[in-house]
Amino acid sequence: MAMNRTSHPDREAQPWKPWLRGLVLWYGVLGGVVAWAIHLVTAWGLVELVCGSGHTTVAGMSLRAVVVTATVLPAAIALGALAAAWWASSRDLGGRAVWKTDRIRFTAQLGLWLDGLSAALILFGGGAVATFQPCVT
Repeated sequence: MAMNRTSHPDREAQPWKPWLRGLVLWYGVLGGVVAWAIHLVTAWGLVELVCGSGHTTVAGMSLRAVVVTATVLPAAIALGALAAAWWASSRDLGGRAVWKTDRIRFTAQLGLWLDGLSAALILFGGGAVATFQPCVT
């Protein structure tokens, strides 16, 4: 059976638009790093700001609860980006030019490394916040 551009199994199994596949790929590459930056600014920056002003609550919530939230949400974003990068690196790219396939695979594998590192940094940072008291002078 001859396969033409419209009858490729990958295109039939994945009826996504090309721009959506690209969006998932770039989420897989940059999502973890952006989540880590959000975690760094909110969790650690908020602790410094609140503790420096002599308070232990933020909008009626304990500082620890706010920091846990500022760790769990970015960790979920980073793990979602890791899954997106894994999907992008493992899908069938048949029917494309070799240079395009190589570029997509390289970008997705870069995302795997960046997202894994970002998720680890977020979780280790959250562990430090969970272990130590936020406002110790």
